Amino acid sequence: MTKKERIEPLLTAEKIDARVSELADQINKDYVGKSIILMGTLKGAYIFMADLSRKITAPTEIDCLKVSSYGDSTSPISQVAFDQKPSIELEGKHVLLVEDIVDTGHTLAYLRRYLESRKPASLKVCALLDKPSRREAVLPESEYIGFQIPDAFVVGYGLDFNQRYRNLPFIGELIFEDI
Repeated sequence: MTKKERIEPLLTAEKIDARVSELADQINKDYVGKSIILMGTLKGAYIFMADLSRKITAPTEIDCLKVSSYGDSTSPISQVAFDQKPSIELEGKHVLLVEDIVDTGHTLAYLRRYLESRKPASLKVCALLDKPSRREAVLPESEYIGFQIPDAFVVGYGLDFNQRYRNLPFIGELIFEDI
């Protein structure tokens, strides 16, 4: 049976932009007088991190890391591996990990352990999306959360399905229908 893909809008571009501004305002208050490293997860968080970084007023360095955990599936797997490690020295610095989505929590738990082993002065997490109903790993609360969403497979604003839909300016639920 053939499947047709349909995207049901979940978060508009305007709603995302307003929430990114709110997150940046809170980060600006929390990091007064401090320099920070924005550590983005590729590829999913690149649009979110770019928009967020332009609204942060603290002195900022930007770096990225890339891990694999999804492959070409709509279901996350619990194994995580680095494809690209950070290039900036993190010891003694304030690090803000910028994530696109926290789902099962396995990737975030792995990244927290790795980044904490680099001895930053502080490590906080800013996640655009959170799906608490899918949580499998035990995690501390993320300090900055854009939106809590239901258990749906979402695309757009950096999030993809088989590398497609990242360029959408909104976030939508990807629905598969039999045709």
